[in-house]
Amino acid sequence: MEMTVKRYTNGQGSTLVNPQLVPADVLHNETLTLEPATQPAEPAPEQFPTPAPKSPRQRPVRLVLALAGLGAIAAGVTGYRWWQFASTHQETDNAAVAAHVYQINSRIVGSVIDVPVDDNQTVQAGELLVRLDPKDYQVKVQQALAALAIAQKQAQAAQTGVTLAGGTAQAQTTEAQGELQQAIAAISSARSAVTESQAGVPAAQAQVAQTQATRQKAQADYSRYQSLYQSGAISRQQLDSAKAAYDVALAQQQVAQQGVSQAQARLAQAQNGIAAAQAGLAASRGGVQKAQMGNVQTAVTRSQYDAAQATIAQAQANLAEAQLQLSYTNLSAPVGGRIGRKAVEVGEQVQPGQALMAVVGNDVWVVANFKETQLAEMQPGESVEIKLDAFPGHAFTGTVSSLSPASGSEFALLPPDNATGNFTKIVQRVPVKVTFDSSSIQGYESRISPGMSASVSVDVQ
Repeated sequence: MEMTVKRYTNGQGSTLVNPQLVPADVLHNETLTLEPATQPAEPAPEQFPTPAPKSPRQRPVRLVLALAGLGAIAAGVTGYRWWQFASTHQETDNAAVAAHVYQINSRIVGSVIDVPVDDNQTVQAGELLVRLDPKDYQVKVQQALAALAIAQKQAQAAQTGVTLAGGTAQAQTTEAQGELQQAIAAISSARSAVTESQAGVPAAQAQVAQTQATRQKAQADYSRYQSLYQSGAISRQQLDSAKAAYDVALAQQQVAQQGVSQAQARLAQAQNGIAAAQAGLAASRGGVQKAQMGNVQTAVTRSQYDAAQATIAQAQANLAEAQLQLSYTNLSAPVGGRIGRKAVEVGEQVQPGQALMAVVGNDVWVVANFKETQLAEMQPGESVEIKLDAFPGHAFTGTVSSLSPASGSEFALLPPDNATGNFTKIVQRVPVKVTFDSSSIQGYESRISPGMSASVSVDVQ
C-alpha cells in the first residue's frame, strides 16, 4: 500500500518542523511517496536504535527569533518612514482656529425698541441688528435745520446791509468831496475880496484928503468973498457962487469919508468871508471824515456778513452731527457672519460704548504657534495639513499665509526682560498664520468656529 506525505524545506534542504512561522516566499514543499513493504519480523532491539531526544526549549527559541526578526523589519520600515516624514514636515498641536470678531457697541444713549436677530443667527453685511428710539435725535435734527435757516436769513440781511452801506458811503464821500472843493474855492474868493477891499481903503482915504483940500480952498474963497462983499467989491452973485462951491466941496468931503467907511466895511466883510469859508472848509472836511466812517461802517457790516457765513457753517456742522447721531439709532452688521454673545433686549437703556453683541466673520484661519527651531525652512505658500479636534475623522488642507514679526512673548502684556541677570534660555514660539483651502472646508463653513483646537503639519520640503 502506497502513502503520500508532504515535506517542507527552507530552500536549502533543511526540513522545517513548524512551517506556519516561516514566510511563504521562503517556504518549499515536496511530496514524497512511500511504497508498501513486506512486514518483516520484529527486529532485534539492536537493529533499531532509539533516536536522541530533542531539547524542550528548541522550538520556543526559534519562534522568538522569528518574531524578533519580523519586529525588527517592521520597526525599520516604520522608522525609515518616520524619519523621511519628520525631515520634510514640521508639526505642532499648539494651534487654534481664529476669525475676525466684530464687537457691536452703542455710540449714543438710547432705549432699545427692536432686536430683530438672535444668538448664532447668520446675518449679511448691512443687516439691522439693533434699533434705538430715534425721537430725541429727530427733534435735534429739526432744531439744527431751524438754526441753519436762521443763519442763512441773517447772512442775507448782512449781505443787503453791505450793499446799502457801501452805496451810502460812496455817495456821502462824493458829496463831501464836492463840498470840500467848494469850501476851498470860497476861501480863495474871500481872500481875493479881502485883497481888493484892502486896496480900496487907501483909495478912499486919498479921495477924502483930496476933497478935504478942495473944501478948505472953497471955504477960504468963501470967507474972502464975504469980506469983499461986505466991502462992496463983489456982487451978491459972486458970493453965492463961492458959497455954493464951498458947500459942494464940503459934501464931496463927506462923501469921500463915507467911501472910506464903506471900503473898511467891505474889507471887514471880506475878512469875515474868509472866516466863513474856512468854517465851510472845516465842515467839508468833517463831511469827508463822516463819509470815511461810512466806509468803516461798510467794513463792519461786511464783517457781520462774514460772521453770518461762519454761523451758517456752524449750523451745517450741527445739522450733520444731529443727522449722524440719528443714524446711530440703527446698528447694522459691518460684515456677514454669525451673531454671538448677544447681551441686549428690547426696553434696555444702553450707554455709549456698551457691548451689545458680536458678529463673527465668515473668514476663518488657524494660528499655529511653532517653536523657533522649526522655522528654518518654513516659508509662506507651503502646503499644510490641518486636523481639528472637533472633527477627528477629517483632515483639512491649507497654506502658510505669513509668519508673525515677533514671538508671542513680545506681544504679551508684560514682555520678559532678559537683561535682569537671571536669564534662562527658553525656546520661544512664533505664531504662524495658516489659511484654509476653500475646497477643503466645503460643508464645514458654519461648523468651524474660532477657538477650536487644531494640529498643524507643514510640508517644508
